[in-house]
Amino acid sequence: MTAFDVAHVREQSQQMVIVFVDSSFGQKSSSSQNEICSTLQSCARSAGLAGTVVPVWKSGSSMGYLAPSQWQAFFRTVGYSRLASSINKKLTCG
Repeated sequence: MTAFDVAHVREQSQQMVIVFVDSSFGQKSSSSQNEICSTLQSCARSAGLAGTVVPVWKSGSSMGYLAPSQWQAFFRTVGYSRLASSINKKLTCG
């Protein structure tokens, strides 16, 4: 089983399940990223976390993320540190 830090927040009138994943996530193929995202979404739903899963990861001195297009502006402007300060849950998948 793998445990992830999660910031379960409401932003822009939307429930977001921001899942902090390993930086290696950024080197995976888009199909692998989408598959992992789908698994995380199922885990979040099973854990009773409402909202859309958005994986985020450290990418050098910046942040990588896989978010719906309507949330891109938010994730471009918010920093990794600010999101990390919002961690309020653990999500266990496996």
